[in-house]
Amino acid sequence: MLIKKGSKGDDVKRVQEALGLSADGIFGAGTEKAVKDFQTKNNLVADGIVGPSTLSMMIEEPDAVDIDLSKLKGHIPDEVIEQIPETMETFKIHTPLRLAHFLAQCGHESAGFKATEENLNYSSKALQAVFGKYFDEETAEEYHRKPEMIANKVYANRMDNGDEESGDGWNYRGRGYIQLTGKHNYSKFNESVEDDVVENPELVKEKYPLLSAAWFWSSNNLNRLSDLGASDDVVTKVTKRVNGGTIGLEDRIKHFHEYYQLII
Repeated sequence: MLIKKGSKGDDVKRVQEALGLSADGIFGAGTEKAVKDFQTKNNLVADGIVGPSTLSMMIEEPDAVDIDLSKLKGHIPDEVIEQIPETMETFKIHTPLRLAHFLAQCGHESAGFKATEENLNYSSKALQAVFGKYFDEETAEEYHRKPEMIANKVYANRMDNGDEESGDGWNYRGRGYIQLTGKHNYSKFNESVEDDVVENPELVKEKYPLLSAAWFWSSNNLNRLSDLGASDDVVTKVTKRVNGGTIGLEDRIKHFHEYYQLII
């Protein structure tokens, strides 16, 4: 993720706060100059663009906190709790705020940590409603209740997937607690694990449902967004980045506060 002139929002505010500027959330000429000055002083390329190297040096990473995960028992399935330590360490989801935000989103996206694979068993009517870009009345009937065919059609020729005949849409359908989708994302996540999940994509569902969600979380800079606090407003911001909207917001807020109170 790059933050540069023209960018707006909470990420820009974080940068401005770190530079001691007025945090209006608008990356203008003044912010760009301050970034370039910071980069020059720290022997970075002074391009005025805040990428991962500049951001990590600019904003101090919070220390890891020793969290008693046993307090989550009865609230989160044991098999999920067992995956949390590796996930925390690998992707620095290692403070109560970060972990509570992360688990609340994962729990909602996976229907209470039950769903580890995308359900593509759509009726013809649902196909037209959900994927109207790809289906008219005639084609929807052809694909009615045929998940593999549906996946291969709607995910073809994007996210580094091949065409419909390649089968990539089905092979790299959504898996994990925050559904990892597309060959591109599987390939990037593959760099974080020892197993080859590109050749064996079922492992995302079977072995790495939480870790794959944490890769998505980290890739979308959600740790930093979580650091903003424990308010409903922050949960809303996190939800928008995860979901693209605010579907299920009430449930996400409820579980965030539940998990946060347990582990602080």
